[in-house]
Amino acid sequence: MLEKIKVYSKITNLWSIARRYFVNNFYDGMLTILGILLGFFVLIIKEGQPSVHSSFVILTGLGSSISMFISGLTGSYLSERAEQKKIKEELDRAMLVREVEEDPGDVKEIEKAMLIKIDNNSMKAKGRKKKKKRNKTIQDKAESFASIIVAIVNGLSPFLGGVVSLIPFLYVVEATLYTFFSSFLIILVCIVLLGVFLGVVSKESIIKNILQMVVAFLLTLVVSIFLLG
Repeated sequence: MLEKIKVYSKITNLWSIARRYFVNNFYDGMLTILGILLGFFVLIIKEGQPSVHSSFVILTGLGSSISMFISGLTGSYLSERAEQKKIKEELDRAMLVREVEEDPGDVKEIEKAMLIKIDNNSMKAKGRKKKKKRNKTIQDKAESFASIIVAIVNGLSPFLGGVVSLIPFLYVVEATLYTFFSSFLIILVCIVLLGVFLGVVSKESIIKNILQMVVAFLLTLVVSIFLLG
């Protein structure tokens, strides 16, 4: 099983794609929850309340995180399946297998082109009744496996980003400004770590990647507070 996963990963460049999805969507998940937290934060300041019940924040944030999980999971899987189906149909049209009984000499060439073993007897029997169905190649299996993994990562990463942002609220009944600042700090630290990770992976300036992500974080803070205030 592990060998299959290694082969599939190498064929589809799976881990590179999954890594990109994880970073982008984890980041999106945190910024989404950041916007929700800022709404409660501004509400406390405007109303002059000392705190807000943590359950309100947790339920709102968790609901959004679950929505992002389901949306990312199903959206990615369905779109990947649609793309694969389109590619397969185009490939089938481009590589239509001739009737073996009409030209059996081309069997070896067809096998090479399609990376599959063609059963002459089976093709002769089925060829008279309906169009032949292309067997699954290792490329097909690798792409199906990759689409499932990418869908899981695409759904799970924003969910985790949202849940991590809510950690401080799990330890208090009443969330004060200090609780919100703790959450903002966690988000900022995670963003810095993502910037470091991207810098290492891309072999670019780590500082540059950190600054780009922190600027987006600060921009979200400023714009949200300005609009909500």
